[in-house]
Amino acid sequence: MDPPLLDTRPCASPWDPVPPVHSQYVTRPKTRLEFTFTKSSSYSMPCEAASRFLILYGSQRGQAQSLAEEICQQAAEHGFTADISCLSNQRNYNLDSEITPVVFVVSTTGDGDPPDTAQKFVRKIKNKSLPHDHFSHLRYALLALGDTNYANFCNGGKTIDSRLQQLGAKHFYATGHADDGTGLEVVVDPWIEGLWDALKKTFSSMATSDQQDAVLSDSTQDSFHKTASGQEKNKSDLEVDLHLLKLSEADSQKGKGIESDSRDVETVSAVLVASLKQSVPPLSQSALNVPALPASYLEVRLEQVSTEGETVPSDKDGYHEVSISKAVQLTQDDAVKTAILLELDVSNLAYQPGDAFDILCPNRASEVEELLLRLDLHTRKNCAVQVNLLKNSSKKAAKVPLHIPQNGSLEFILTWCLEIRSVPKKAFVRALVDFTQNGSEKRRLLELCSKEGSADYNSFVRDANVCLLDLLRAFPSCLPPPSLLFEHLPKLQPRAYSAASSSLQLPGKVHLVFNVVEFPARPEHPARTGLCTGWLAGHVSSILRPLGTVLASERLGTSALPKVHVRPRPSSTFHLPADPSVPVVMVGPGTGVAPFIGFLQQREKEREVYREATFGEMWLFFGCRHKDKDFLFREELERFVHNGTLSHLIVCFSRDEPDAAGTVSTPTYVQHNLHLHAKNVASILLKDKGFLYVCGDAKNMAKDVNDTLLEIIGNELQMDKLDAMKTVAGLREEKRYLQDIWS
Repeated sequence: MDPPLLDTRPCASPWDPVPPVHSQYVTRPKTRLEFTFTKSSSYSMPCEAASRFLILYGSQRGQAQSLAEEICQQAAEHGFTADISCLSNQRNYNLDSEITPVVFVVSTTGDGDPPDTAQKFVRKIKNKSLPHDHFSHLRYALLALGDTNYANFCNGGKTIDSRLQQLGAKHFYATGHADDGTGLEVVVDPWIEGLWDALKKTFSSMATSDQQDAVLSDSTQDSFHKTASGQEKNKSDLEVDLHLLKLSEADSQKGKGIESDSRDVETVSAVLVASLKQSVPPLSQSALNVPALPASYLEVRLEQVSTEGETVPSDKDGYHEVSISKAVQLTQDDAVKTAILLELDVSNLAYQPGDAFDILCPNRASEVEELLLRLDLHTRKNCAVQVNLLKNSSKKAAKVPLHIPQNGSLEFILTWCLEIRSVPKKAFVRALVDFTQNGSEKRRLLELCSKEGSADYNSFVRDANVCLLDLLRAFPSCLPPPSLLFEHLPKLQPRAYSAASSSLQLPGKVHLVFNVVEFPARPEHPARTGLCTGWLAGHVSSILRPLGTVLASERLGTSALPKVHVRPRPSSTFHLPADPSVPVVMVGPGTGVAPFIGFLQQREKEREVYREATFGEMWLFFGCRHKDKDFLFREELERFVHNGTLSHLIVCFSRDEPDAAGTVSTPTYVQHNLHLHAKNVASILLKDKGFLYVCGDAKNMAKDVNDTLLEIIGNELQMDKLDAMKTVAGLREEKRYLQDIWS
């Protein structure tokens, strides 16, 4: 006999995104919510067969796939039928003969590269033997995802878009460029909203006359831009009118305050402050346009079979279990950030300076424990989990997530497989509504996922880095089943750290450096440390040694050393020039100096071995807050200068006081020192064909360095900003301006 399903959720039609309140939700005697629904006639289902189009996505970490599936889900509500496929599954589609409209959703990874799942497709369409009209029959729209904190914004999507245009394909709708740095939904939501009108016009044009093909792009190109700017905005087909809040007789006197006159509202709004848990007028009094209820597609069973003692397999996705032989704190105890160096035994793993290592880290045991307790599943944490597709699910191309193992324990899956710290997307928040009993909590969750509540969602969820557990703390009557978590929580991703060593100097070893990231307490969540950096700091606490400790051999046996699962992450470009005579400029403040320590160790050994060879100059621009608190690798860098490996070490300390006389203007950040050495930097890059490497923070430092580089080149070559930008772009194309940055 099969064990019982953990959940059976009510099915909602596409026209009822917020289903009527079911009896299981009305358990509290005090309040009850009644919903009314309206359907916009503009989205009525046509009588004739639905028009079919194709959705293709290229996704690195699931973001583009999720949005593609959302478009697919919404298609039926607007009278369309959508087929969906990953770009890597080329047997599922054939663009060479595709006559229906195609919608691409493509993310960007690495240094502006298309995602791994799109690489084969990109290589195929870049075939130089293809004629210029190869895709002249193709009508398409493209949504590109990127992050303006990084160089080559949305370049994965732009690469595909540009090549399709070169091969004769035509836009039927303007390309959208969504920025994860400011919030994807700012562009994604209006882009998807405008897509449906563009598709209707396209199908209408295809049905009436092929002669309109030439002007089709122009006629619909501005649809998205008008929508995004608030003009010609479509009405939502789904309005949730929540003003019919009926209170029980017992609470009728308290309820009168809600329907009081405007003076009472003004008094309340003057006292209340918006937060994760509550809104204020006008949002609290608004009718809401909420997204459709995401289709459920997984069923989860728990088998009463103990799986206690599971560990991560060492061969999982190419990972290897290695020992951490040494751990040293690189900063003083009173430094603003704590930096730690780890030495890993990687005897069987090859790497070069500039490469990185992925580290598998678990979710916090305390957070997993709290989540299990909160979901009333603590007593079943060691049960084996079986995940299958729901029969008759309306979700297109539904499949069991590959990162959820069959027969793994519930505790294991929550610990190692799902990113429980991820910020819940609006679709997840919408799905949580149906498992929330309290009326006011349901209302607030609806606000957070609504169009009207976008500002609150950004402030109290996205920008606050709120996770599922934070939401469950804030909304105690919300009790989602495991299947909902499996459907909406993304895969727990490894964290990458640059190698801070060279195998020439440390055979069989690699050094990794990181700051312990700290998130201070705020109203939305308690204080906590970064998922991986906090875990690593605790993991090596038994062998962690203070600043100034010499990395001597440990006496502990290998079995007593802490272990970690790693895999090499080779870089295709971020390496020293093949010609050692070429000069290089390195910019790496804080832990951004890590890969350059590897560069310098490599060059030091090369100079010892090849004494007759010619080596180009090496410049390092380093910065930190305090010279005496967080000057990382100070002694090693000074040694490199002393033996001639490092030609110039240019440092700055942003929080140290200026000289006593106050007469010297001290450079504060690395970009200021770049300005001071502008002629040298320009000469290295433009005259000597040297390389520029930048490593560190993407949000501020990398942008400031890029702006400084534009000024340096503009001033040295006496050109305007546009020409300077073209010159910098040329450096990138030649792979002589390289970045290893993170946000």
